[in-house]
Order: sequence, then structure tokens, then C-alpha cells
Amino acid sequence: MRSLLKYLKGYKVESVIAPLFKMLEASFELIVPLITARIIDIGIADRDKSFILHQCIILVLLGVVGLICSLTAQYFAAKSSMGMGANIRKAMYHHVNTFSYEELDLIKPSTLINRITGDVNQVQNGVNLFLRLFMRAPFIVIGAIFMASTISLRLTGIFLLAMILIGTSIFLIVKITVKLYTKVQEHFDAIVLHTRESYSGARVIRAFHKERKEQEAFKEEGELLNRFQIQSGRISALLNPLTTSITNIGIISLLILGGKEVYRGALSQGEVVALINYMSQILLALLILVNLVVSITKALASGKRVAEVLALQPRMQEGKETTGLGKAEGISFKGVSFSYPNSDETAIENVEFSIPRGETIGIIGGTGAGKTTLINLIPRLYDATKGEVLLDGRKVQEYTYKRLRARVSIVPQRSVLFSGTIRENMQWRKESASDEEIWEALEIAQAKEFVMEKQEGLDGIVQGGGRNFSGGQRQRLCIARALIGKPDILILDDSASALDYATDAALRKALRRVGKELTTIIVSQRVASIKHGDVIFVMDEGRIQDIGNHEELRRTSEIYQELCRTQLGKGEAL
Repeated sequence: MRSLLKYLKGYKVESVIAPLFKMLEASFELIVPLITARIIDIGIADRDKSFILHQCIILVLLGVVGLICSLTAQYFAAKSSMGMGANIRKAMYHHVNTFSYEELDLIKPSTLINRITGDVNQVQNGVNLFLRLFMRAPFIVIGAIFMASTISLRLTGIFLLAMILIGTSIFLIVKITVKLYTKVQEHFDAIVLHTRESYSGARVIRAFHKERKEQEAFKEEGELLNRFQIQSGRISALLNPLTTSITNIGIISLLILGGKEVYRGALSQGEVVALINYMSQILLALLILVNLVVSITKALASGKRVAEVLALQPRMQEGKETTGLGKAEGISFKGVSFSYPNSDETAIENVEFSIPRGETIGIIGGTGAGKTTLINLIPRLYDATKGEVLLDGRKVQEYTYKRLRARVSIVPQRSVLFSGTIRENMQWRKESASDEEIWEALEIAQAKEFVMEKQEGLDGIVQGGGRNFSGGQRQRLCIARALIGKPDILILDDSASALDYATDAALRKALRRVGKELTTIIVSQRVASIKHGDVIFVMDEGRIQDIGNHEELRRTSEIYQELCRTQLGKGEAL
């Protein structure tokens, strides 16, 4: 939590003013019992109505000034805490966007969303309460003990003993509940993840009639969360009755011992009432403190989770090269191996090849062969564990992300569109892309026809995730988006799987007409999608087993022959 205090930068003045005004309010509150004692010992004893009225006016004025101080403190505390929350969210969002795929594999998206929303809100509320009330409560307690000592030093021991017992109780309970609240947040993450998966996979769940199973799984996770919440709630619930009991025992002790002091003439009746008022003030302050401790305990647990995300540094560091060598002249892999984080298995191993500029490369293989892993190393979505990936004879690690990804455009397996318009989605690679450029890209991607059919054209609405388009239409729009800005290298990672064979063939034919300088890498499980490539890589178990064109591989590669046999028929395999 301490590491998050730097996000109060810009709100230091407000962070000081809020507790100062709260303590000023508390100062006026500490004067009230003394005035009450004077009313009893002087006004009521002497039956002096004017004195009583005068003292009552002072009490009202103290109340009004205290209210103004309280409102001022709350305003500045809210401004400071809200500003801190906004700064943390900005920092988290910026930091998460620096993560490579490796970090995103370690922290699930549902957890990140929960931490950037719910956890930051808990921290924000905790800071707000701390600035407004946490400083006030100790001030009231210490001030009340001091004021009580000016009345009777002997009876002040009761206050001190009560404080020690209450402080010990709070410390022990907080120590236990911090761990429990951390577990509560972890189970809440699991609930969020399950809910997200259930909603995104609702059609699949219904298709397999698994609604009841999902409900039972959700119920089980909910019961675990409920159990930890009840457990932490039970322990937290001990705070109020425990502190109240200790304080009430203190008040009873004051009444007994104070009565004896009055009988001996060492104290007046008003002074005993003032002592009881101070004890009551301490009780109220501690009750507020107890509730604050519960809230701040949650804030500390949430702050720890937020700090974990901010402390996670991306393993990949951006290069500094911005000039490059003009157009891409080739891609080279030299002894490249890669393993995913927290995995002992090698996804690809000892891969070596070179791709000259302007060639069309096909990569084919079964599921889990390492195709996607291989092409993700080119735009540095991951970094190779061993070996070197070179672009124009220079390591990809030397390029800035902007420079590298301006030259390498990748269309991932999952087609992702964002809510907005078609034009806005097309301008992701190049914000200044003209309508002419967009229509050209749409034509190449075989998407021009269905976009033109829309009454709004490029201003047609894209709903979240592109759900108002079919799977094939989403893929074509994503391919068109990748073509905007004319990249040097285009990587299609099984991004035509939802297209029919005729559209797929038309797309490949259009790509060949784009230009001789465009290097195209097509990853697919369809032989038909890659058979016309200049070179085809056949992958299996993380290695490139065979390299050649379609005709060569039909004769020499057993894996490729089997793929041709199962997809194209026996006539295509020798």
C-alpha cells in the first residue's frame, strides 16, 4: 500500500488540509465536556440562567464551526482520494498496456479487470476514510485522555487501561482479517472469471445443455466466497461489542470511583459528568476507528493486489532503433527455441530458416505444432527463449515497437473488432487513412461488397466484438484493417478459416496482386490455403519437419502427404 502513496502527487495540499480541519473539529468537540461541567457546577448550582444561556450559545457556536470544519475536511478528502484513484487507474491501464503476451498469460484478464475497478475503488474509499476520520479518532482519544488528566490524574488510569485493552483487541483482529480479505478477493476473481466465461460461451453452454452444470459450478464458487466472507465477518463483528464492553466497564469504574471522589470533595459533580463525557467520546471515536479498521483492512488487501500488478515488470524491453533499412529485405530465424512462462515444455525448438522479401510463405501443421508461436516471434508478441529472430539482418529486439509493428502486420486467429464504426476500426493501423485507402484494403480482403451493401457504408456501426457481423465477415474486416498503411510483412494466422473456398481463393489471388515487395505468411490447417505459396513449412511438435513447394512436399513429406490425402483426396497425394 505504501508504494501507492506516490499517486497522491498533485493532491498533497488537500491531503494535509483534510485531516487538519478534522482535528480542528475534534478540538472544538473536546471543549464541550468542560463547558457542560461549568453549566452544572456554576449555572445549575447557582441557578444563574444568564450564565447557562451564555454557555449554551457557546456550545451552538462550537457546533456550527465544527460542522464547517467537517464539511471542509470531507471536501478535500474526497478530492484527494478521487484524484488518487484516477491516477492509479491511469497508471494501471498504461502499465498493463506495456505487458507482453507473457505477462498477460500470467495474469488473467478477469483478474486485471477486477483489480483496476473493484480493488482501486477499495483503495480510494480507504484513503478517503483515512483522511477524514482515521486521524480524528486517535486525536479524540489522546485529547480526551489529556483533558481527563487535567480534571483528575488518578482516574486517568482507567482511560489508559481501557485504551491498552481496546488497542490490543483491534491489533489482533486486524492481523487475522487482512489475510481473510485477501482470500475473499481471490475467490471474487474466480467468480468474475466464471461469470465472464459463462456469458461469452453462453451459446456453447446451451448447445450442450450444460446450464445446470454451470449453475452448480457457480454455486460452489459462490459458497466458497460466502464462507470466507462470513468467516471474516464474524471476526470483524467482534470488534464493536468488544470495544463497547471495555468502554462501558470503564464508565462504570468512573461512576464508582468518581462518586467516591465527589463524596470526599476532591471532584465536583460537573467534573465527573465531564469525565464520563470524555469516556463516551473515546467510545464513539473508537467505534468509528473500529469500522474504519475494517474498511482500511479491505483497502490494504486491495492495495496489495493493485501493487502486485504495478510491480510486475514486462520482461520484454523496447528497442531504440527507429530508422530501419527501408523496406523489409527478409526474415531470418537462427536456432530459435521458445517456452511459455511457467512451462517446462518447449513450444518450438531449434528453428532455422530465411524468408526473402516479397515471397508468400505457407505454414501448415496439426494443432499444437507451434505455428502460432512461431509467427508471434516476428512482431515480438513474445521473445525467443533461445536464438535470434532477424529482420533486415537486425534483431527484432533492436527495433522500437512502433517501427517494428508498422512494418509487420498480423491478423490473429481470433477476429477482434471494436465498438464504433467500420471506418474507425479500419483506421487502427493508420489513423490518417483516407476512405480511398480503406476501400482499397476492403476490396483486397473481399469485404468491399458487404460493406457497400450497408446503407451507412464506412459509417456502418460495429457492435462490441463485431457481433453484428458473421465470422467470415469479421475475418475479412480484420484482414482489411491489417492491410491499411501497406505493411512490409503480412501475417495471416489461420485468419481465413471461416471463409468459403471460393472467397479464400479470391483473397489469396488479390494478395498476390498487392505488390512484389509484400511478404505474406499464411498460417493454416487447410492445404488449399497454402498450396500456392512459394515455400511451405510443414511443422510438427514445435519443429519445421519439411520445407518446399506444394509439388515437392507431395513427393517428399509424409506429413504433408497425409494432409493432402485427408483434405484433397487420394489424387493429391503420391
